[in-house]
Amino acid sequence: MNAGKSTALLQVAHNYEENGSRVRIFTAEIDGRYGAGFVTSRLGPQRKVDTFDEATDFQTPLKDDDHPSCVLVDEAQFLTPEQVRQLHRVAHVLGIPVICYGIRSDFRGEPFPGSAYLLTLADSIEELKNVCSCGKKATMNVRVDERGARITEGAQIAIEGDVRYVQMCGKCFYQDPLRTNGGSD
Repeated sequence: MNAGKSTALLQVAHNYEENGSRVRIFTAEIDGRYGAGFVTSRLGPQRKVDTFDEATDFQTPLKDDDHPSCVLVDEAQFLTPEQVRQLHRVAHVLGIPVICYGIRSDFRGEPFPGSAYLLTLADSIEELKNVCSCGKKATMNVRVDERGARITEGAQIAIEGDVRYVQMCGKCFYQDPLRTNGGSD
């Protein structure tokens, strides 16, 4: 989180389109933080896109489509394992590059099912880096309440409302489950 995934996706779409190519962009319907069906960077750029939910079949519309040059997926952690397989088939059978942007794990350090399958099937992985408050590379996400106290229980997916996340390195994530600032008060 906060590593620039949506910004990178929007830049890739722009680059394809600058060269006269057409892209299909999808984001999770469940993520309505900036309005349903928008990929939005915290830096400001925003774009209306198609949405997916658990019932979305990626093969049929892309097979029937006049073959975009690329498929981009934001919030890819919310894909189902079957959807990841569908996108993998699209890339290999239809020859359409598929680029997915998402996070690996939830606030408890548990993998999202879609992310686990993406890590398994991806032909290549590029990590966008973020920094923990201690200065090390952040690889974990921690959910915090309105006071900044760490939340250790609850639903895997919480997006709407006053939900906030902090990024941490593994050491800070495991040091004290109640601290959110890199292990210091």
